[in-house]
Amino acid sequence: MPYSTLTLNTQNSIATITLSRPEKRNAISYELIDELLRALDEVNQSDAQVMIITGAGKAFCSGMDLDNLAKITSRTPEENLQDSATMARLFRGIYEFPKPTIAAVNGPAIAGGSGIATMCDFTLAAQEAKFGYTEVRIGFVPAIVSTFLIWQIGEKHARDLLLTGRIIDALEAHRLGLVNEVWPTPDLLPRARLVANEIMQNSPSSVRATKALLLSYVKDALDRQVGKAVVDNARIRTTHDFREGIASFLEKRKPKWSGQ
Repeated sequence: MPYSTLTLNTQNSIATITLSRPEKRNAISYELIDELLRALDEVNQSDAQVMIITGAGKAFCSGMDLDNLAKITSRTPEENLQDSATMARLFRGIYEFPKPTIAAVNGPAIAGGSGIATMCDFTLAAQEAKFGYTEVRIGFVPAIVSTFLIWQIGEKHARDLLLTGRIIDALEAHRLGLVNEVWPTPDLLPRARLVANEIMQNSPSSVRATKALLLSYVKDALDRQVGKAVVDNARIRTTHDFREGIASFLEKRKPKWSGQ
């Protein structure tokens, strides 16, 4: 079955998934999540040894699609819980992918886009890239990504980014440990392919076994923390502040928080 929100190409044992909604800044829609999960499965079953994820156009992924965002406040508690579980499955699908993964972040990666970018084993960023876990700005909770973020950059830095919702540039992301390397945009994908080729000089079975070993260290904690995060992610959607945050964002006005 063909993809409509992304492209998948494999060359020289490197599979490249390109988020391909440039007119929407590659925003996350329900369809994109479903297709990403399907693409992950296809790459896993293929002969590709390394996977690269990047974006078409000037953005990597700008967060949730506005059309989906407009409808989210009318979803039932059961639908909210299912949405949250599906997003957790996507993040874990990338984080626990059995083959090495590289994010080539060609532009802004915001909210869920930052999550996708930082779930990969390697995160390479263009100089113009931006990162931000902006959920608190719209009355949401960055619940699922928080458990991964604390492991990656430490509690103090995670608290900073998650509680302020501020957007940082590629150099600060590199300083905090979110990003491995920063490159000029024209050099980003060539560098990602060079890293992929460096990985492929090693024994594929050894690389896979090493990644599986690293993942085994955190599996129990991940199961527990993500399980709680899924519930918290769904619960916040029932609050007044969440509905106000979504409405103010869509109406491009300052929110009127009630604390409820």
